Amino acid sequence: MPAISGEWYNALKEEFAKPYYASLYKTIRSEYAAKTVYPPSRDIFNAFHLTPLEKVRVVILGQDPYHEPGQAHGLSFSVKGDVAIPPSLVNIYKELSDDLGCYIPDNGDLTKWAEQGVLLLNTLLTVRAHAAFSHKGIGWERFTDAAIRAVASQDRPIVFILWGRPAQEKRALITNQKHLVIASPHPSPLSAHRGFFGSRPFSKTNQYLTANGIEPIDWQIENRRSPNGRQQ
Repeated sequence: MPAISGEWYNALKEEFAKPYYASLYKTIRSEYAAKTVYPPSRDIFNAFHLTPLEKVRVVILGQDPYHEPGQAHGLSFSVKGDVAIPPSLVNIYKELSDDLGCYIPDNGDLTKWAEQGVLLLNTLLTVRAHAAFSHKGIGWERFTDAAIRAVASQDRPIVFILWGRPAQEKRALITNQKHLVIASPHPSPLSAHRGFFGSRPFSKTNQYLTANGIEPIDWQIENRRSPNGRQQ
């Protein structure tokens, strides 16, 4: 696993010294050596590398990485640009279009969001191929809880978007009244119609950021195949 640096390291360095993390590290090394595990090991901490702690404006909390070939690259809900858009992200794009009028792009790479300060964090950072939640209980939850607490302890307005029950269980970690918590059902096809559609998280986020003097997020993910960035 590549090292975490900067303010993230300062915030999480105590975790690296704890017995659970030593056990987690050993387990992950053996899993990558013996099994097919996603994302590639170099991408495990991409959310931290692309979104420095001091630049976090929004947190979108997912569960565990996509577990099919080529999908996961260390950002929750995101896939590499040449990979088919997964169903949950299809629904996220649909809500984004209904909410802000963004066109639906031809790819699912959310790196643009991460680079603007949207922390795309999963509660579990690795998974075995074809086996959702296979790395549950090995220590990732403690580590990502520490990361959530690190963001929540920032004394400035930050928006936390919690989709689905597992994400909403982390609400207790967010105690600073300066933060906005937006909670709704998960965008999965199994639950999106129970209140995710119509929840307008993107406009609510930008309204809150703007009201607090913070630059809003440009949520539009551009097309990759069209020369002018729009569907023809």
